[in-house]
Amino acid sequence: MGDMTEIFDSDSLQSGPTTLRLLIGAQLRRLREARGITREDAGYAIRGSHSKISRMESGRTSFKARDVADLLTLYGVTDDAERASLLALVRQANAPSWWHEYRDVIPDWFEPYLGLEHDAALIRTYEVQFVPGLLQTRDYAHAIIAQGHEHDSTEQLERRVEVRMRRQEMLAPPTRRKLWVVLDEGALRRRVGSEAIMRAQFEHLARMAEQPHITLQIFPFAAGSAIGGVGPVTMLRFAQKELDDVVYLEHLTGAQYLTRESDVRHYRHLLNELGIHAAPPAETPTLLDQLIEKL
Repeated sequence: MGDMTEIFDSDSLQSGPTTLRLLIGAQLRRLREARGITREDAGYAIRGSHSKISRMESGRTSFKARDVADLLTLYGVTDDAERASLLALVRQANAPSWWHEYRDVIPDWFEPYLGLEHDAALIRTYEVQFVPGLLQTRDYAHAIIAQGHEHDSTEQLERRVEVRMRRQEMLAPPTRRKLWVVLDEGALRRRVGSEAIMRAQFEHLARMAEQPHITLQIFPFAAGSAIGGVGPVTMLRFAQKELDDVVYLEHLTGAQYLTRESDVRHYRHLLNELGIHAAPPAETPTLLDQLIEKL
């Protein structure tokens, strides 16, 4: 997993535990740097190491209230109201999220993404193989998951599908969260399950494309090869100005989380180019109707 440092109208979306950890970590880093204190010295003060401070400042770990209180003292934060405010955020950040009850079927490397996705104000994604999970029907999701987990029990498969369905709840109106998807035509022509499953999936995409907070574009074969031959890409943007964009790249057995602007800007440009060269959103219903007719 990549370095998650520097990830971060907050009135539009409520911060979840993942975002809170990122915000707390960023604030602790700013306080430490303002006092000219090294990570090694900060770690020593809380009976830890510089790597522990790094994990705390990058939001990649939960916080102990005692550790944060000791760091605030080290950093010269003595105002009771300021200390109480940050420690209250620590308590909120340590609260379990809904997906914790599904940890038996969620890979460790995917948990951070669930938190980032849940807290994002804008999710931009390009998919080349399948319909993105946030737009899948239950039957389509079940067919895909069953292919990749053929040794799972029926209960485990259903729990994996349920996680995917629970993720979609954040898109239900009313919401200020935006989803912008560019979907390669190949992902739509790849048969998943039966003809009935595909028809229902296409009809579902057409309905979702009508939602004002969802933009769905199809990158047709006629547009040529995908720019740069890139695979699936997701970029997440947050309402909080303190948080930078995050690029998520998923692999077969893991994922990368890119946060450095020098890395992120290339994927931002890529997604912009894909949006330009894909069919306009207004053409999506027609393209989906054509696919349905060919079933």
